[in-house]
Amino acid sequence: MKSVIFGRYSNYNTPIHRIDPRVKIIGMIVFMVAIFLPLTKVGSTSQYEINMSTATNFIILGIIFLIQLILMLIGRISFISIFKSMKTMWFFLFLIFLLNILIPTNPTAEQTAFNLGTLAISYSAIFSTAYVFVRLVLVVMITSVVTSTTKPMELTFGIEWLLYPLKFVKIPVHEIGMIISLALRYIPTLMEESERIMKSQASRGVDFKNGKFKEKFKSITSLIVPLFMSSFIKASDLADTMEARGYDPKAKRTRYRMLSWRWVDTLWLIVIAIFLGLIIAQCVIGTNYMLLLMNII
Repeated sequence: MKSVIFGRYSNYNTPIHRIDPRVKIIGMIVFMVAIFLPLTKVGSTSQYEINMSTATNFIILGIIFLIQLILMLIGRISFISIFKSMKTMWFFLFLIFLLNILIPTNPTAEQTAFNLGTLAISYSAIFSTAYVFVRLVLVVMITSVVTSTTKPMELTFGIEWLLYPLKFVKIPVHEIGMIISLALRYIPTLMEESERIMKSQASRGVDFKNGKFKEKFKSITSLIVPLFMSSFIKASDLADTMEARGYDPKAKRTRYRMLSWRWVDTLWLIVIAIFLGLIIAQCVIGTNYMLLLMNII
C-alpha cells in the first residue's frame, strides 16, 4: 500500500520537530498569507509591465518554494511522496485551464502562445493555470511540514492556545481544537481506507478507469458508499472510546505534558515576523523588481 504523507506524523528528532507547535502554526498561517496575497501590482496596462509583473510573482513564489523545500529536507519529509499524493488535483487543474481557454479574451498575435485548431491559446491562460498549480503545491508543502513534524496532541494544544482569546466571547475553543486535530489525524486514515476499498472493488471486477460516464459513475458510487459507511463506523467507535475513557469537553482539563517555550522558538518567531513584513512591504509598495532591473540593464 502506498504511504500517505499528508497529515501523518513522522517520528524524527530534527530541528523542525523540536520547534514549538504554536510557532509552526503561526508560520503556516504566515506562509498561507504570503502564497495567496497579490505579490505585485502593475502601474500601467502595458504588456511589458504585465509580463515583468508575472515573472516577479513566479520568482517570489519560487523563493517561497525553496524555503519550504529546505524545511522539508531538514524535517526529513519526502517531496516526491507529497507530489504523488496530489495526483487527484490534476483534473481540477485541467478544469481551470479549460475555463481560462474558453473565456473569450481575443488575444493578439503577441499574446497567443499557440493555436489549437480554431482556438487561440493565450499566454495568460497558461500562466494563470501555472499560478494556481504552484500555489496548490506550496499550500500542500507547508501543511505537510506542520502535520508531519507535529504530534496530533501538540497540534491540538497549539491551536487551542492560539484561539484562547475567543474564550472570552463564549466560543468553545477546546472543542474546535479537538475537531481540527481529529480531522487532520483521520485524513491519511481515510485515504488509506479509500485505496483499500478501490483494490477490493477492482478485485471484484469494478473498473474505475475505463468505460462510459454512466459506468464510471456507478464505479465511483461503489467507492463512496463503503467509504462513508466506514467513516461513520470509525467516528462511532472513536466517540465510544472517548466516552469510555471519561472524556468531557466541557470539563476543566489538565495536561500531563506542558508546552515549553525556548529561546530558539523566539528566534524562529522573529524570522517569521521579518518574512511577513517583507511580504507585506512587497504588496503595499508594489515595486516590480524585475522591471527595475531590466530598466537598469
